Parts: sequence; C-alpha cells; structure tokens
Amino acid sequence: MTARPRGAAPAGPAPVDREDLTQRVQALYEQVALHPDSGFHFETGRALAEQLGYPVTDLDAVPAEAVESFAGVGYAFDLAQLSAGEAVLDLGSGAGTDAFVAARHVGPTGRVVGVDMTEAQLAKSERLRREAGLEQVSFVSGRIEELPLPDDSVDVVISNGVINLAPDKARVFAEAARVLRPGGRMALSDIVTADPLTDAIVGDVELWASCIGGAPQRQDYQQLVTAAGLTVEVVKVNPYQFLSDQARGASRTYGVQSISLRARAPEQGGGG
Repeated sequence: MTARPRGAAPAGPAPVDREDLTQRVQALYEQVALHPDSGFHFETGRALAEQLGYPVTDLDAVPAEAVESFAGVGYAFDLAQLSAGEAVLDLGSGAGTDAFVAARHVGPTGRVVGVDMTEAQLAKSERLRREAGLEQVSFVSGRIEELPLPDDSVDVVISNGVINLAPDKARVFAEAARVLRPGGRMALSDIVTADPLTDAIVGDVELWASCIGGAPQRQDYQQLVTAAGLTVEVVKVNPYQFLSDQARGASRTYGVQSISLRARAPEQGGGG
C-alpha cells in the first residue's frame, strides 16, 4: 500500500518501550474480554455505555456479551452520522460493541471492519459476529499505526478510548486519513489532558496501559489530527470518570478528560 502525502510529517513516537507497552495493553484488554467484571481502573459494561449516551435501542440490538466488555470513554455516533451503505473502520474494536452498533446503522448494504491487536478480543468479537449472522462485519488482527486496508477504502473511521494507548499518534491519524475517501469523516472518543504530563508519567509503561500516560494535551491532539490533513469540525467533552484513586488523582492534577471529536478528510476534484 502506498500512502499519499496528506499533511505534515508525523511526529516521533513517545519515549516508552513499545513492546512492553503492547504486552501490557494486550494483557489488560484480554482480561476485559474474558473477565469484564473483574474490576479495573475504568468502568466497563452496559451501565457505562448508557451513561455515555448510547441509545438503549442500539444496546438492545447488539450482542449482550459484547456490551459487557465495553470499555469506551465516550459516545461519538451522533458525530459520525452513519448512513445505510457506508463503509466503516473501527480502530481498536475490542469485543465489538461499536462495530455492531455501526453495522446496525449502515445496514446489510454497508460494511464494517474492526481492527484490534488483542487476540482474546478478536476471538470474542468474531464469535459474536458469527452467532449474530452479521456478514457485513469483519474483524482483523492489526495495529492501528499500520492499517491493513488500502487507500480511500472507507467512508468513516471510528474509535473509542484507544488512540491514547498508541505511542505514535501522528502515524495513527495519518493512517486514518489515508484510508478515508475524499470527504470522509473520522468520529472518535479519547482521553486527553488540559496540562502536560510529567516526563516520569509519560515514560511509565504501566500508566500508558492504564490510559493515563499516553494522554496528550487537548490542543496537541487536535493539532495531530489537522497535521494528518483532516479538518476538525466538532469537539465535545464527555461525562467520563476513572475509578482508581491513581487515575482520579491524575484527572484532578492534569485535567484528564474524555472528548469526542469529528474531523473530515478534504474533498478532491471539487466534489460535494
């Protein structure tokens, strides 16, 4: 796959051991898939999804086992504005809640692809997909910094609480821009901060895996999106809180918060 140049060159990856981070993230989200009631520093499950704004009708329509492993940080489907027949890519699809909600909105003529790097999550989402008979949905193993999709192949990119875990966010957004069709949109929820984190926190792999260490400042996050060639259209703050004392402390000290954002790829050739 050859990416077109869109926007500024990506910034360098953050100073963490990438393999150690990958292993810790996979171990944590394996537990979210297999034992969603174990207790984490963040909420999981249907109550969280409803609190964030997911309509009951959507949650009732998707597999309950997917919803019980839901670990998102916001609601962005109101920003995504999915339509029947569209192609959607879910970055970090987990147990499949958002992918299944997306499938409900794009219908049988649409297409939804979920990308995740945790085998336990992929196994669960694929089993639930088969049981639900959702042939327009597929789940593939991969990293969101290196998407296994061709250029201009999707109408919408979605993601929920995942990009903060990536050490090279600029590359993630560049990849999202690459796979979006002209005029396509990205709608996501993620964790950001008001104030910069200390070097000690940013360099702590355990805190990265806990969705704290990798959270960039909000303005830096938006600049990374625009550097990828996407235009930020809407940003909103979500009613999300961590559970652990450590995470709550960071939220107070550094202004850690959840946002949802919509950005759009440029139209080409004067299309509307």
